[in-house]
Amino acid sequence: MALTNQQTTEEFALGIRRRVFFHTMKNNGGYLSQACSAAESLGILYNELLQLGEPTLPKVPLPFGGVPSSHNPDAFTGAGYHGPVGPNFDRLFISPAHYALVVYSALIEAGRMDEHALDHFNKDGSSVEMIGAEHSPGMEVTTGSLAQGLSMASGVAWARQRKGEPGKVWVYMSDGEFQEGQTWECLVAMAHHRIDNIRVIVDVNSQQCDGAMSSVLDLGDLASRIAAFGVTCRSVDGHSLDALRTAADSAEPGKPLVILAQTSPFQGMTYLKKRFPRLHYVRFKSAEERLEMQAALAGELGIDTRAMEGA
Repeated sequence: MALTNQQTTEEFALGIRRRVFFHTMKNNGGYLSQACSAAESLGILYNELLQLGEPTLPKVPLPFGGVPSSHNPDAFTGAGYHGPVGPNFDRLFISPAHYALVVYSALIEAGRMDEHALDHFNKDGSSVEMIGAEHSPGMEVTTGSLAQGLSMASGVAWARQRKGEPGKVWVYMSDGEFQEGQTWECLVAMAHHRIDNIRVIVDVNSQQCDGAMSSVLDLGDLASRIAAFGVTCRSVDGHSLDALRTAADSAEPGKPLVILAQTSPFQGMTYLKKRFPRLHYVRFKSAEERLEMQAALAGELGIDTRAMEGA
């Protein structure tokens, strides 16, 4: 049985941004822009769309248990935070592993992980890694180079389809993964095999590590290119929950569904425009800049600055 919603998805998305903000201020850096762009889409996934069972891992994350092998009974995957694997439950694959901090924040908002779990973030021996791996909370596989997540998820979806399992496979991606040939090969394969139990949400924030995507490798009319491969593609405002709901319910028989969530890398934190186009990872250049950003973002996020004492 899925966990009962304790808050609206709007509140859920705001909670994600606030948690990433607090963590970034406390640790002198973080993936703020990913929280800006992904909060609504991850919020609607965890709070509305995903059919998940109760978590099978403890709310306080376990230490790293070693790599999976037939000789290591202590190994585990972070998918346990999504509940048991069963024919009626959905599966979620997080492809951009650098979104880990945002995913952890979503798991906390969903009540699937303890609110102090981020105290273990990026610590030696911890499973709460800065760049998520298969043992990190919410991660089912190590996606390695960007674009591998979709391929692995499509294989699982095909197997589930052939077995007649009703549960869906969801994939969360970043738009930069469409700069990789593997993504396009996977779209061809999914269309050919008529894999229609897979739902893909893409964070189209037009940013990547080296800056704006248009200056690195422009993707052109991405929606038309995807549709040309025989895939149902919906391009929507990624910050509109109603648009995301409609798109998620628009799958066509015999076709995979890809939702392009058009987002802003400074949604809810407009101060970050000052850093444009270098927004991939925000680290402060001085104590003064940190205090200025902290005050500005706290105001936008509706946070009492007195709550920042000691952050």
